[in-house]
Amino acid sequence: MRIQPTMTFSDIKRAHERILPFITRTPVVFSEALNNMFDAQLYFKCENQQKAGAFKFRGATNAVQNLNDEEAAKGVATHSSGNHAAALSLAARNRNIPAYIVMPRNAPQTKIDNVRSFDGKITFCEPTLEAREEGLKEIVDETGATFIHPYDCFDVICGQGTAALEMIEDYGPFDIVMAPVGGGGLLSGTAIVARHLIPDVKVIAGEPANADDAYRSLKAGYIVPSENPDTIADGLKTSLGKLNFHIISRYVDEIKTASEQSIRAAMTILKKHAGIFAEPSSAVPLAAMIENRDLFRDKKIGMIISGGNISEETFAQLTKEAD
Repeated sequence: MRIQPTMTFSDIKRAHERILPFITRTPVVFSEALNNMFDAQLYFKCENQQKAGAFKFRGATNAVQNLNDEEAAKGVATHSSGNHAAALSLAARNRNIPAYIVMPRNAPQTKIDNVRSFDGKITFCEPTLEAREEGLKEIVDETGATFIHPYDCFDVICGQGTAALEMIEDYGPFDIVMAPVGGGGLLSGTAIVARHLIPDVKVIAGEPANADDAYRSLKAGYIVPSENPDTIADGLKTSLGKLNFHIISRYVDEIKTASEQSIRAAMTILKKHAGIFAEPSSAVPLAAMIENRDLFRDKKIGMIISGGNISEETFAQLTKEAD
């Protein structure tokens, strides 16, 4: 990973130029029904329609394309429960280099299938951070591949910020910009872009109440690790990265948490009223809105729908209780 002391809007702008030939400029969707429901103007940046099914393809592509030829020849490696794994596999395939992926055995089958469809070389491990890191170290030692961290990585954060850049270019300015937060890659890049382009904007993240380490970290002023997170939003179970925490502490106004019931309800609402097929992690910002309606009333809100890698069967199962 390239160590750089600061990250600026210019870094994200350059990342956007670098990845443009590879990514999809995803649509922004709005729904009168949802606007009426929340007494607000809502704009949804649909990264569920991004290649590999999630925003993570942006960061992975930027990181892969920024490798020099010598680094690239040895391939890339990571540990991931799904979306970053698929994104890195596709980004590597686009550069004709191998991607070595360490995945927990209990990763969703949809996400395992995605990685395989993009020629990622999977090694399964036990579902603990220690096992993931140990498996990754063995692969890197054996192959010399470059480790691309899922979120605590300069190039990855710059790539993730390009989703907000497009959203604001297309439909800004906004009163509030929202994104989900897990490790913090998307939120970090989003916050830098939003603050630069809309100086008086509020940046608010959504996080599961059952995995609220980012909320607690921001309150405490230091990283509070995620311990035994229990949420259907599997992409948001990770602890904040160091670089991510530094950026979020500086640029993010608030983190609002949401219950599992609200996350299920938000998934249902998005599909029913906006035609957006969102995995649980993607629905968390709207779920946070459900629980904090007064904060968002009469505001123009740009919200990033982070991904849609979920089977129809699982979606139906998760949202059944919300009907």
